[in-house]
Amino acid sequence: MSAKSVKGEHGKKPASAAVNLIAGGGAGMMEALVCHPLDTIKVRMQLSRRGRTPGQKKRGFVATGRDIVKRETVFGLYKGLGAVLTGIVPKMAIRFTSYEWYKQLLADKDGVVTSRATFLAGLSAGVTEAVAVVTPMEVVKIRMQAQYHSLSDPLDVPKYRSAPHALLTVVREEGLGALYRGVSLTALRQGTNQAVNFTAYTEFKEILQRWQPEYQGQNLPSYQTTLIGLISGAMGPFSNAPIDTIKTRLQKTPAEPGQTAVSRIVAISKDMFKQEGFRAFYKGITPRVMRVAPGQAVTFTVYEFLKSHIETSNWLNLGTGNYEE
Repeated sequence: MSAKSVKGEHGKKPASAAVNLIAGGGAGMMEALVCHPLDTIKVRMQLSRRGRTPGQKKRGFVATGRDIVKRETVFGLYKGLGAVLTGIVPKMAIRFTSYEWYKQLLADKDGVVTSRATFLAGLSAGVTEAVAVVTPMEVVKIRMQAQYHSLSDPLDVPKYRSAPHALLTVVREEGLGALYRGVSLTALRQGTNQAVNFTAYTEFKEILQRWQPEYQGQNLPSYQTTLIGLISGAMGPFSNAPIDTIKTRLQKTPAEPGQTAVSRIVAISKDMFKQEGFRAFYKGITPRVMRVAPGQAVTFTVYEFLKSHIETSNWLNLGTGNYEE
């Protein structure tokens, strides 16, 4: 297993919060714009009850996407995008900044970060972003994505008209705590995602740099960053698909009076297994992998590109003088 200095392969101090805000936020916005339709299809598939009745045919991700476009126009694929864009900048800033902070915290006395430390730093960063930003953002996003209304029919007025309206409606009707419904599952999903993602990405990056000595001490070509981001991004969804499906159903509906979060999770899990079988826990896995894998490829590629350009220029006074020893 590889290990490296906490200051990174380029001999620089970890990027500042300002760099992570700009580079991470830009990467996140690009990822959301490119991949959000697949996330909407994934959510609809996870919420679908098709297949419960014997003989009823389940709908695949292509048919689900086509049905959304047919009934709700192509803009239906972008429901909840406002909530995502609102939270994506702080989410990515928190992810990369906390990841670097946790790496420094977990480094040994010689400043070396092992693969185990990288895994734990990614896990902690995922949990941090889940609690700080992702859970409220996803509650609002899922409520909007779950609405089966046509955006082309002015008379078909949805319950949630926009992300801010959905946020205020949920808080008014269900209380502030509703925004943190499913926080434990979201934290578990984000934590495992980022633990696997950062560890795999770091390992692949170091392997490619060893194979190509000319790239020691500098960034890999963008196409290589995209490739290893794609591969590392695909690993997370397979490791936690059941968690994500249960979380989606938990966040979609209000809680019953007197029902605890644990009892709801157990009830949803039992009902899914009894009514739809084990495969129900993997509903939406195809669009999720298609969403997350290229999303991580876009995120790492854009992040590395923006971070490199910010640190090698004097833009916004964030030049290399602030980061070089």
